[in-house]
Amino acid sequence: MGMTVKQVADLVGISVRTLHHYDEIGLLPPSDISSGGYRIYSDKDLEQLQQILFYKELGFSLKRISEIVNAPSFNRQEALETQHSMLLEKRRRLDNMIALVAQTIQSAKGEIEMTNEEKFAGFDFSQNPYEQEARDRWGNKAVDDSKQKIGNMTKEEQQALGEEMNKIYRCLAGLRHQDPASDEAQTAIGDWFHLLNRMGSYSPDAFKGLGQMYVDDERFTKNIDRFGPGLAIFMRDAMAVFADNRK
Repeated sequence: MGMTVKQVADLVGISVRTLHHYDEIGLLPPSDISSGGYRIYSDKDLEQLQQILFYKELGFSLKRISEIVNAPSFNRQEALETQHSMLLEKRRRLDNMIALVAQTIQSAKGEIEMTNEEKFAGFDFSQNPYEQEARDRWGNKAVDDSKQKIGNMTKEEQQALGEEMNKIYRCLAGLRHQDPASDEAQTAIGDWFHLLNRMGSYSPDAFKGLGQMYVDDERFTKNIDRFGPGLAIFMRDAMAVFADNRK
């Protein structure tokens, strides 16, 4: 026997309004509607809801979650294994940060002294939170090649690369009110294309797809728009023009 929306909300601890929203956007439509017009959720629907909540905990947007769980190739077992690995990594990072904060509190109280290296020991930028999505979109080889290229760089080279990336972001932010097809914009986005290909291997189509991800995934949008509101959209449009001109 199925469950009503109120029963599901009480079981899971979310609001009825949230379940209604998931239905309205096609993320979690109920398997059945009662004769009285009430939503009825099956055990299969509850499995889907669990997947949605796992992905939300990992920071995925609802749009991206919908793309994943509604894809014909979606495999629940594979998804669970990936989520398990990602959550373990998240716990490891949080444990490190908790320990670092505790040490910093002791240092602020004058109980211990911390070196500059120890002050930043809990920060780990070696893990890419978008790696699994990149593997899903472009395959393991492309991601592994990119990781190898970066891994072969010295810390100084990686730092220089990061500074170069930020420089291009700032340049593009200054151009974001122009036509994305303008010569200036295309020159700057060309620099972005060539920089990315120093780290990996991006065809024009993959470059265009990456630009779309900048807008579709709110995590990318938030990070990119730190350099200027609307930059993610501008980069997407400029990257699309750049890619189309190379076909």
